[in-house]
Parts: sequence; structure tokens; C-alpha cells
Amino acid sequence: MKNKFLAALLCAGFIFGFGRSAQAQWQTQSLLIKPGWTAVYLHVDASYQTLNNMVGSDINNPIQEIWLWNVSGSTLQYVTSPQSPLTTSSQWLNWERLGTGLPSTLANLIPNAAYLIHSTATTNYTWNIQGKVVAPSYAWATTGENFLDFPTVTNNPPALDTFLSLAPSLESVAQIYQYIGGPLGPTNPSQVFALHNTTVNRGQAFWIQSGSYFNNYYGPFTAVIPSVGGVAFSNLTSQFSFHLQNPTAFSQTVTLNLVASDPPPAGQPPIVGLPQLLVRGALNTTNLTYTYTNLAAGTPISWTLTPQGTTGSDIVVVLGLNRYTMTNSAGSLYAGILKFTDSLGLTEIDAPVTAQVASYTGLWVGSASVSQVANYLKIYQMDANNSPVVGTNGAYIVTGVNTNLGAVATPFPLRLIVHNNGTSANLLQRVFYGNNVYSNLVVALNEGSLDPTQLSTARRISAVHLPWSATNAPFPMSGQLVPGGTLTATATFNYTDQSSNPFLHTYHPDHNNLDETFQNLLPPGSESYGIQRQITLSISPPGNDFASLTQAGQTFAGSYLETITMSGLGGATRTFNTAGTFGLTLLSPIGVLSP
Repeated sequence: MKNKFLAALLCAGFIFGFGRSAQAQWQTQSLLIKPGWTAVYLHVDASYQTLNNMVGSDINNPIQEIWLWNVSGSTLQYVTSPQSPLTTSSQWLNWERLGTGLPSTLANLIPNAAYLIHSTATTNYTWNIQGKVVAPSYAWATTGENFLDFPTVTNNPPALDTFLSLAPSLESVAQIYQYIGGPLGPTNPSQVFALHNTTVNRGQAFWIQSGSYFNNYYGPFTAVIPSVGGVAFSNLTSQFSFHLQNPTAFSQTVTLNLVASDPPPAGQPPIVGLPQLLVRGALNTTNLTYTYTNLAAGTPISWTLTPQGTTGSDIVVVLGLNRYTMTNSAGSLYAGILKFTDSLGLTEIDAPVTAQVASYTGLWVGSASVSQVANYLKIYQMDANNSPVVGTNGAYIVTGVNTNLGAVATPFPLRLIVHNNGTSANLLQRVFYGNNVYSNLVVALNEGSLDPTQLSTARRISAVHLPWSATNAPFPMSGQLVPGGTLTATATFNYTDQSSNPFLHTYHPDHNNLDETFQNLLPPGSESYGIQRQITLSISPPGNDFASLTQAGQTFAGSYLETITMSGLGGATRTFNTAGTFGLTLLSPIGVLSP
């Protein structure tokens, strides 16, 4: 028979859904459902499937009704006790099995919410719910009842008086009610008086009223994570910060463990492993770099928080992602669970952590700094007086040529533009970045791909040291733009290229590649030379400090090597080497290079 109390609480005509990103880490929350009515609190997001599929299709599941306490809007619902609604308009949403009567207004289970569950079984039933881990989020109301749990530990949970002893102000004013199973009535939910004999089980919801007292105590510490989605490292982020706070008058020690996710349910993205996380340490004042500690499974890290209001009661924790250890293919998902506990054994806060392998696709812009040049320095035969020896032809005798790299007085900068489409990379002489006629951002080889009316906001980036061409044909690069990779491109200056060859001066008779009649083209080496530049970018492994290890995916740095080959008369060639360093920064993730 339908319970009149719940019928009065029906919020008609509202279908409630709660969607989230499919990429997550998974955890199974076990809830003890008593015969009759049980109040539970959900710490995982199970909205990836409907209640009809999760419960309604399971003939072994005895749950007939699920009621969600929807806390939006006013919470002024009760005068003296939770079971007496003030008005017939309520903040309850419901799901019921087909054929039980009232239409359902609840479609999915959402996290950080309290539910009232009705079971038709005659014995206790353990309801295992697999869902996505979410960071906790609590809101305390002083205008009515609060229907919630406390995030206590799963094993050996504390008694209510032990748990509330760290918040004496709340303990002194709180009126607490719990559901004891069986039918609803004047004694169900019943007020809790024996705090010492009542266990604060994780996932059990209580009604709590505190009058005008505002409570911010949900355990001996708080992990202030900006989003219930937890710590999510995107392609462009490799650092994440959050606060650990002590809301009590006593020092607290908080421990962080990284634990593995449950295997994802069918149809959900696979997880390839735990992300390699770093916790930022102290600043090294000698080189201004931060130390770090590896956060791995089985290697917890702890912090001691001083009493509330003192220095050290609120600390910032900075997590970093070491992308150099993520060797799976682009887009692969790494995920785990950040498990926070306190030394008193009272509280457990779980938060998700996810990271995807960066694709390194897009437009990269940076520069090289040429700091070394190899010269053709002749080595002469010397006599006993350390003077050059003259040969039979009247010239000094040459015994060798020194082509070793030597330092230059001032490093020379060279602009680098690299576009990576996810499969291959190209070195560019110039690139255009702006909106097309559809107002979509594009990376283009020519200005014609841009909207003429929006050129004022577009940008052209040029590398003037590379040969110019009307079509702006890219210079293909061998190798991969990945951590530890090596990229090589070849740029050729034809000896007749008036636009780019530095040996040609179009209007100078001695440097125009023409004979005295200005009619006939001279051969290479007469007035100009053919030039071939082979540019190699070798991406270096990161430095052993927090910033260097967490910057992969956004910046690359390494060694720059260039071999310049000049061709002259009769096909003769001479080679020059230069070297230095380079750096590239991701300017745009657009992987398509518009023609």
C-alpha cells in the first residue's frame, strides 16, 4: 500500500537527470538496506545508467522506491520533526518500480545526495553501486533540516559522540534523527539520544537540525577541491592545487594515498593505469626550482595541520603530472583515486584524479638560439721557431682543417614554427592564425583562408630566415614531436632564388647571376651558391625538478643542430655546422593546417 507521507511529497512532472563526462575512475559503494525504510547518502556518481536499468531490471533487488532529497530552494520543510511536511509542495523526487502507482520523477542516481530507500525484503540487503568517484560537496542550512551523512571511514567507523567531540558547538545544539527500518511513523525516523551507541556508518544519512548554528564540520579535516570532478589534467594542464584545512581546535595529521580505480563497467572508456603524480615540495633558493615527492600507490604522503585559525591550519597542496612517464597512445586515460584520511581514524575523503596522454597536436611556436659555429680553420705545419713552413709552391703547408664547434660572441636567435597534425610535423616559413568566414579559428598557410573582415584580430607569424615561397609550402619533418623525439627538416635555397638566397642582389650587376650582357645565367658558384639547410631538433628529457617534469605537453626544449651545405662551381660543396638550444610552446591545439 502506498505510503501517504511519500505521496504528499511528490514533486510532479519533473524528470531529473545528472550527466557527467564519461571519463572517470570507478568505485563501488556498498549500502546496507534494511527491511522497510533506510536513509543513505551516495558518494559516487551512478548517473551513467538509469534506475530502471540498475534496479528495475534486477529481479533480485528488493528495492521498490527511491526518494531523493532535493536541497535546491528553501529548506524550510519541517517544524518539529522530519516526518511532518509543512506543505504539500516538497523537495522530494522519486523513482518507483513499474506498476507500483505514482509516476517517477527521478531517472538517475546523483552523487553527494541523500536518499530514502524502501525495501520489500524481510532481511537486510547489501546494495552495491558502482559509480564514478566524486569529490565531496556539502551545504549546511540553518532554516530547516539537513539530510546528509559524514564521510567517515568504511572500516571501524566511529560513534557519533566520538565523531562530534571535535565540534562541541555542533554537538551541543544538534538534533539528530535516523531511520531504523520498518514502516514510517512517529518513531521512524527516531531522534538519536544515545550518541555513544550510534555508529556513523559511511553512506548512512541522518536528519540534523542545528537551529541558527551554522556548521562547517564534516570531519577533522577538509579537502577543498574546486570541482566535484576532482583533479583532472587536460592536454594543457599539468599542475593542480587544492587546500587542506583544519576546522577543529586540535592539530590534525592528514594522509594522502593514491589508489587504483575499479575496472570500468561495460561501455565505459578503459583505464590504462595510475597517473604518475608529483607533490611539489620546498623551493630551492639556489636555482629557484621546486623539489618534489612521487605520489604512487603504496607510498602515502602526510601533512600536519595546526589548530584552526593558526598559521599552518590551511595549506595549499600542489599536484603535478609527470607526462614523460605516460607512454601509451594519445588520448589514453590514466585514472585513480586520491584517498585522504586522518590519524584519528574518523574521516575518509575520496576524490578522483584523471589524466589523458597529450596528443601534441597543433601549432608550436618558439625559437632557437645559435651559440656555436664550426669554422674552416686551417692548421699549418710549424718549424722549430713555431713559424709556418712554406712549401715548394710558395704557400704555407696545410696539415689539417679544424671544423670543431666553437662559441660565438653573441647567440643568434632564429624563429621556429612547427605544426603537428598528430601524425607528422612540418616546419613552416610563415603561418596565419585567425577566424575564417564561419568565425572558426584556423591555422592556415595563406591569408586567403581567413575572413577579410576579421583580419584586425588575426596574426601572421613568420620565420624570415627560412626560404620564402608564394605557396608557403611546408618543410616536412621526419621523426615525431613527442618527449625524447628528434625532428629533422631540410630547407633548400636555389642559387637563382631572388627572393631568399642571401648571395643574390637583384639590382647589383656583380650579384645577379647574369653575365656582362645581362642575358645569360651563370652557373652555381659564379656569383651565388646553392644552399641546403638541414635543421635537427632533439627534444631533451626534463630536468629533475617539479616544474620541468610537469611541463611536458605544453612546452618542449632541447638541442638545436644545423648543417649548412653550400654548392658551387662544378658541383663542389662545403659544409658548415652550427648548434645551440631551442624551445617550443603550444600556441593552438588545432590539428588541421588549412591550405
